[in-house]
Amino acid sequence: MDPHEHYVFYSHGFIVEGKNPKPVHKTFGVYDFISVKEALADDSYHLIAYHRPKDTEPFAFAKKLAADVEALISAGVDESNISLVGFSRGGALSILAANELKRTHINLVILAGCAGLIKKNSSVKAYGKVYSIFERSDQVGSCQFLIDRSAVTKFEELSINTGLSHGAFYKPKDEWLLPIKKWLKD
Repeated sequence: MDPHEHYVFYSHGFIVEGKNPKPVHKTFGVYDFISVKEALADDSYHLIAYHRPKDTEPFAFAKKLAADVEALISAGVDESNISLVGFSRGGALSILAANELKRTHINLVILAGCAGLIKKNSSVKAYGKVYSIFERSDQVGSCQFLIDRSAVTKFEELSINTGLSHGAFYKPKDEWLLPIKKWLKD
């Protein structure tokens, strides 16, 4: 581990929990976790993407993710060089991990992740520099309600319009992938 490097944790959506890295949703099609990881990979950072087991308990996993981030910080990695990126359930897990960490310089990227779990738990807050992307045709929309109850250092949000609803994030798409990669490098 190099304390001068950048580290990105990607957390996949709920449908991928279990053994199959390419599960099929009846409406949205194949969630290609392998292709998403390959597309997110970049020479400018280390990508860490766990394949969570079936029935992962969100708050417990968020604590594990937060502990992994703290281990990097303890090893000398600046928190501003660490990013939590997550889609759907993975976005919620990233928010929960940021809430555990309560660090003001961490980077948080939420892809269609501000839904029920985050809405129901009003004590959960976002921290650090936050970038949210949501699909206009999806029922999971803006993270503004989360930001309104949080003290983040920066917030940007992008709405994309692929017409694919939640499935817009099931495979690598330039509409969300390119803005994330640019944001991670800024």
